[in-house]
Amino acid sequence: MEFFTKFVHSFNFSEPGMSYMWVILSVGVFGIAISIERMIYLTIRSGFKTELFIKDILKHIQKDDLTAALGMCAKAGKMALADVIKAGLEYAKAGADQIRNSIDEATLKVIPRLEKRTNYLATIANIATLLGLMGTIYGLIISFAAVGKPGIDAAEKSTLLASGISAAMYTTLLGLTIAIPCLVIFSFFKSKTQKIIDEIDEYSFRLVNALVEKSYKVQKYHISATQLKEGIGLHVTHNNIKIFTDNKLVKEITI
Repeated sequence: MEFFTKFVHSFNFSEPGMSYMWVILSVGVFGIAISIERMIYLTIRSGFKTELFIKDILKHIQKDDLTAALGMCAKAGKMALADVIKAGLEYAKAGADQIRNSIDEATLKVIPRLEKRTNYLATIANIATLLGLMGTIYGLIISFAAVGKPGIDAAEKSTLLASGISAAMYTTLLGLTIAIPCLVIFSFFKSKTQKIIDEIDEYSFRLVNALVEKSYKVQKYHISATQLKEGIGLHVTHNNIKIFTDNKLVKEITI
């Protein structure tokens, strides 16, 4: 309890290391604010039961019910995975290349938002440590100056020496008290962000495969024998087939 009282007293404006203590504390408050904001944001964006979410989406795709799949993405709120999946579903009928491009574009928008401000925590940890070191050096300078100061008695020298050492130790302690949690939280957020990105990569790949397979599935179409003649022509595009006999359109198939 006595130590805590002295530690709080080191913030007093009469103490030699006061300026460093307040600056380090301000850096710590900034780190706490970023940690809270990132925790809330990443919790919302990561979502819950992502494996079940993508399974339900794939089931709707197999049933050709894209409307229900898009509705699930809308209900998912701000989940990062839902944003990427929605982008792919919106271009489900536009072909494989367009599906992939839309998913890549959505991913490139989502990832920077997930990583935003997280690296500040590592910077704050370094700044807090260095400020604590500066406070230590400042306190030692005061201590050595007190020892070599002429014309003062031993009792006053002891007081000045103790004051300088206290400033050195308290600034170091506060700097490390802020730096260590910031590094731990930084590692946690980096891991959580990477997990979200890995899920986006995995599930978007599964979505692309499902949509491409569905859009190019084999279908049977019947043309009566009377419509067929010796000369048959085919005009094929990425999702459309036209069948001609004697330059006359017999059948148009959309796949």
